[in-house]
Amino acid sequence: MIIKAFNGIRPIPELADKIAALPYDVMNSQEARIIVNDNPYSFLHVDKAEIDLDPSMDIYNHRVYEKARDNLNCMIEKGWLKKDGKKCFYIYKQVMGEHEQTGLVCCLSVDDYLNDRIKKHEHTRNDKELDRINHVMYCNANTGPIFLMHEAHEQIDTIKDEYMKKNQPVYDFASEDNIRHIIWVIDDGETIEKLTLLFKEIDNIYIADGHHRAASAVKAALKKREETPDFTGNEEYNFFLGVLFPHDELKIMDYNRIVKDLNEHSVEEFIDRVKERFTVEVHNGKGQYKPDRKHKIGMFLLNKWYILTPINGTFDENDTENNLDVSILQNNLLSPVLGIKNPRTDERIDFVGGVRGLGELEKRVSEGMAAAFSLYPTSVDDLMDIANQGKVMPPKSTWFEPKLRSGLFIHSLK
Repeated sequence: MIIKAFNGIRPIPELADKIAALPYDVMNSQEARIIVNDNPYSFLHVDKAEIDLDPSMDIYNHRVYEKARDNLNCMIEKGWLKKDGKKCFYIYKQVMGEHEQTGLVCCLSVDDYLNDRIKKHEHTRNDKELDRINHVMYCNANTGPIFLMHEAHEQIDTIKDEYMKKNQPVYDFASEDNIRHIIWVIDDGETIEKLTLLFKEIDNIYIADGHHRAASAVKAALKKREETPDFTGNEEYNFFLGVLFPHDELKIMDYNRIVKDLNEHSVEEFIDRVKERFTVEVHNGKGQYKPDRKHKIGMFLLNKWYILTPINGTFDENDTENNLDVSILQNNLLSPVLGIKNPRTDERIDFVGGVRGLGELEKRVSEGMAAAFSLYPTSVDDLMDIANQGKVMPPKSTWFEPKLRSGLFIHSLK
């Protein structure tokens, strides 16, 4: 793998906690407006610039991207963000309760993405791609890092650990969700060279979260290549911003489903249909049913939790993709019983990340949704296996937590 140091644009230390923001795609515009209330520093003013324009404006209007560019330039002009004078790597450590993960912030090669050395596990949507392509082109920068993983490598881990012990972090703060963010700048040429060489020993890396940002960064680079036919390949736009984590440090949470109706079935008819492919038992334990192993699915219906176990023969144990619980639920219940053929586009289904807890599923059902399903988390190994086979997972199969913050590193394409 090719990794590259870059001149990061980043917050001055006293504003890091105020500028750092959740990724643009984990909230809608209305939620973002509430989040930035009384915080002019929030990077959401760049990543979701429609919050500074009339709410009636189409979020894909060119004025939104112009506003993003202007807000980014304003933050730099005011001195809130400053560009490092030399090319650096950065270490980004996150602590969420007992869980810790430590990534290397760097730039990745557009050609490694095009040659499929950077592995994907999700399809992307054209409208969402175009949105971020425009954002990259107007801002002339990668503003949000892509969350990637690589097979754990002892020497890489050792270098990061030793660097953290010997050097002071530039940022150390807790975000509003009590996640601690600690960042070190690696400006030492020898350490940068060692890490660059060690990553050449790694055959592939994997996108964990940020497929649209990655695809858009690459397509923006291709646009720039068309504009400059004599490009050398060393221009900044041939590289995009990412954070690389060892696979054994990552935490995937459950990504649960809720549905709006039972497809004109009565409750009794619905349960009878479910029993065609699952054993169905009432959960007699206290509280919600949180699956504790693969091939156990929770169902919340009429204020009661059920345990669904797929019947033998309803899925292929040897097919990594169809062996996922999200696939079993989709192929044996959501599609045949509820008529939800395409969960990516069907408005009758919604998704709730496990970080919000199963109480959120009960709440949504009490507010009018028909039923909810709790799932056992997809494993990192399953994700890597599917990506290695060139396959994709069903939509909303993985919820990585904690999320990377935007605004802590910006990669200028100039």
